[in-house]
Amino acid sequence: MTRIGLISDTHSYLDPAVFTHFADCTEIWHAGDVGAPEVAQQLAAFRPLRIVSGNIDSERDYPANLRFELEGFSVWITHIGGAPPRYNPTVRPLLQTNTPDLFICGHSHILKVVRDPKLTNMLYLNPGAAGKTGFHLQRTCLRFTLADKRISDMQVIELGKR
Repeated sequence: MTRIGLISDTHSYLDPAVFTHFADCTEIWHAGDVGAPEVAQQLAAFRPLRIVSGNIDSERDYPANLRFELEGFSVWITHIGGAPPRYNPTVRPLLQTNTPDLFICGHSHILKVVRDPKLTNMLYLNPGAAGKTGFHLQRTCLRFTLADKRISDMQVIELGKR
Protein backbone atom coordinates (compact mmCIF):
# COMPACT_ATOMS: atom_id res chain seq x y z
CA MET A 1 0.00 0.00 0.00
CA THR A 2 1.29 3.43 -0.97
CA ARG A 3 -0.32 6.68 0.17
CA ILE A 4 0.25 9.55 -2.28
CA GLY A 5 0.19 13.30 -1.78
CA LEU A 6 -0.23 14.96 -5.18
CA ILE A 7 0.59 18.62 -5.65
CA SER A 8 1.27 20.96 -8.55
CA ASP A 9 1.82 24.57 -9.51
CA THR A 10 3.34 25.75 -6.25
CA HIS A 11 5.05 28.62 -8.08
CA SER A 12 7.62 29.08 -5.28
CA TYR A 13 5.02 28.99 -2.48
CA LEU A 14 4.70 25.93 -0.24
CA ASP A 15 1.89 26.19 2.28
CA PRO A 16 3.06 24.77 5.64
CA ALA A 17 -0.31 22.98 5.92
CA VAL A 18 0.86 20.61 3.17
CA PHE A 19 3.10 18.88 5.71
CA THR A 20 0.12 18.20 7.97
CA HIS A 21 -2.10 17.03 5.11
CA PHE A 22 0.64 14.77 3.72
CA ALA A 23 1.80 13.44 7.11
CA ASP A 24 0.41 9.96 6.41
CA CYS A 25 1.69 9.87 2.83
CA THR A 26 4.37 7.44 1.71
CA GLU A 27 5.37 9.56 -1.31
CA ILE A 28 4.75 13.04 -2.68
CA TRP A 29 4.30 13.61 -6.40
CA HIS A 30 4.73 17.13 -7.82
CA ALA A 31 3.31 17.72 -11.31
CA GLY A 32 5.46 20.73 -12.20
CA ASP A 33 5.77 24.49 -11.90
CA VAL A 34 7.72 24.10 -8.69
CA GLY A 35 9.37 27.52 -8.80
CA ALA A 36 12.01 28.07 -6.13
CA PRO A 37 14.22 24.99 -5.60
CA GLU A 38 13.56 25.27 -1.85
CA VAL A 39 10.01 23.98 -2.46
CA ALA A 40 11.33 20.70 -3.90
CA GLN A 41 14.04 20.52 -1.25
CA GLN A 42 11.52 20.84 1.59
CA LEU A 43 9.20 18.24 0.07
CA ALA A 44 12.08 15.81 -0.59
CA ALA A 45 13.31 16.21 2.97
CA PHE A 46 9.82 15.34 4.23
CA ARG A 47 8.93 12.33 2.04
CA PRO A 48 10.27 10.58 -1.07
CA LEU A 49 9.50 12.91 -3.97
CA ARG A 50 8.68 12.22 -7.61
CA ILE A 51 8.74 15.47 -9.53
CA VAL A 52 8.57 16.83 -13.09
CA SER A 53 9.46 20.21 -14.50
CA GLY A 54 6.83 22.72 -15.50
CA ASN A 55 7.02 25.59 -17.91
CA ILE A 56 8.56 27.83 -15.20
CA ASP A 57 11.14 25.20 -14.21
CA SER A 58 14.31 23.97 -15.85
CA GLU A 59 14.50 20.44 -17.24
CA ARG A 60 18.05 20.47 -15.87
CA ASP A 61 16.52 20.33 -12.39
CA TYR A 62 13.66 17.88 -13.00
CA PRO A 63 12.65 15.62 -15.91
CA ALA A 64 9.81 16.68 -18.22
CA ASN A 65 8.12 13.29 -17.81
CA LEU A 66 8.11 10.45 -15.34
CA ARG A 67 6.81 7.01 -16.26
CA PHE A 68 6.90 4.25 -13.67
CA GLU A 69 5.03 1.28 -12.20
CA LEU A 70 3.70 1.30 -8.65
CA GLU A 71 1.22 -0.98 -6.86
CA GLY A 72 0.14 -2.50 -10.17
CA PHE A 73 -0.44 0.87 -11.85
CA SER A 74 1.42 2.33 -14.79
CA VAL A 75 1.81 6.03 -14.03
CA TRP A 76 2.74 8.96 -16.25
CA ILE A 77 3.36 12.38 -14.71
CA THR A 78 3.92 15.39 -16.96
CA HIS A 79 3.15 19.07 -16.58
CA ILE A 80 1.41 20.11 -19.80
CA GLY A 81 -0.74 17.20 -20.89
CA GLY A 82 -4.10 18.77 -21.59
CA ALA A 83 -7.22 17.11 -20.22
CA PRO A 84 -9.78 14.63 -21.50
CA PRO A 85 -10.77 14.75 -24.31
CA ARG A 86 -8.41 17.57 -25.37
CA TYR A 87 -4.91 16.29 -24.76
CA ASN A 88 -1.75 18.14 -25.72
CA PRO A 89 -0.82 17.17 -29.32
CA THR A 90 2.60 16.02 -28.11
CA VAL A 91 1.22 13.52 -25.59
CA ARG A 92 -1.92 12.39 -27.47
CA PRO A 93 -0.21 9.79 -29.69
CA LEU A 94 1.76 8.44 -26.71
CA LEU A 95 -1.44 8.12 -24.69
CA GLN A 96 -3.06 6.21 -27.53
CA THR A 97 -0.17 3.79 -28.07
CA ASN A 98 1.02 3.35 -24.48
CA THR A 99 -1.89 4.30 -22.23
CA PRO A 100 -1.01 4.57 -18.54
CA ASP A 101 -3.48 3.67 -15.80
CA LEU A 102 -2.91 7.07 -14.19
CA PHE A 103 -2.16 10.18 -16.24
CA ILE A 104 -1.17 13.08 -14.00
CA CYS A 105 -0.79 16.68 -15.13
CA GLY A 106 -0.57 20.17 -13.73
CA HIS A 107 -0.44 23.47 -15.62
CA SER A 108 -4.15 24.31 -15.94
CA HIS A 109 -4.58 25.19 -12.24
CA ILE A 110 -7.93 23.38 -12.55
CA LEU A 111 -8.62 20.51 -10.15
CA LYS A 112 -9.91 17.55 -12.14
CA VAL A 113 -10.23 13.82 -11.50
CA VAL A 114 -11.94 11.93 -14.32
CA ARG A 115 -11.80 8.59 -16.12
CA ASP A 116 -11.27 8.65 -19.87
CA PRO A 117 -13.30 5.70 -21.23
CA LYS A 118 -11.81 6.22 -24.71
CA LEU A 119 -8.34 5.37 -23.37
CA THR A 120 -8.99 2.03 -21.67
CA ASN A 121 -10.59 3.78 -18.74
CA MET A 122 -7.43 5.71 -17.85
CA LEU A 123 -7.74 7.92 -14.75
CA TYR A 124 -6.73 11.54 -15.33
CA LEU A 125 -5.62 13.53 -12.26
CA ASN A 126 -4.84 17.22 -11.98
CA PRO A 127 -4.49 18.42 -8.38
CA GLY A 128 -5.14 22.06 -9.30
CA ALA A 129 -2.71 24.67 -8.02
CA ALA A 130 -1.24 24.80 -4.52
CA GLY A 131 0.57 28.10 -4.99
CA LYS A 132 -0.58 31.71 -4.87
CA THR A 133 0.25 32.61 -8.49
CA GLY A 134 -2.40 32.16 -11.19
CA PHE A 135 -6.08 32.66 -11.84
CA HIS A 136 -7.41 29.94 -9.52
CA LEU A 137 -9.42 31.06 -6.50
CA GLN A 138 -8.87 28.07 -4.20
CA ARG A 139 -5.49 26.37 -3.64
CA THR A 140 -5.83 22.59 -3.83
CA CYS A 141 -3.98 19.28 -3.82
CA LEU A 142 -4.98 15.59 -3.71
CA ARG A 143 -4.33 12.63 -1.47
CA PHE A 144 -5.10 8.97 -2.30
CA THR A 145 -4.05 5.39 -1.74
CA LEU A 146 -2.73 2.84 -4.25
CA ALA A 147 -2.79 -0.85 -3.33
CA ASP A 148 -2.94 -4.03 -5.39
CA LYS A 149 -4.09 -2.30 -8.59
CA ARG A 150 -6.79 -0.37 -6.67
CA ILE A 151 -7.05 3.33 -6.03
CA SER A 152 -8.99 4.41 -2.96
CA ASP A 153 -9.56 7.13 -0.41
CA MET A 154 -9.27 9.97 -2.96
CA GLN A 155 -9.44 13.27 -1.10
CA VAL A 156 -9.41 16.85 -2.30
CA ILE A 157 -7.53 19.10 0.09
CA GLU A 158 -8.36 22.78 0.07
CA LEU A 159 -5.48 24.92 1.27
CA GLY A 160 -7.35 28.21 1.30
CA LYS A 161 -7.89 31.14 -1.01
CA ARG A 162 -5.16 32.19 -3.40
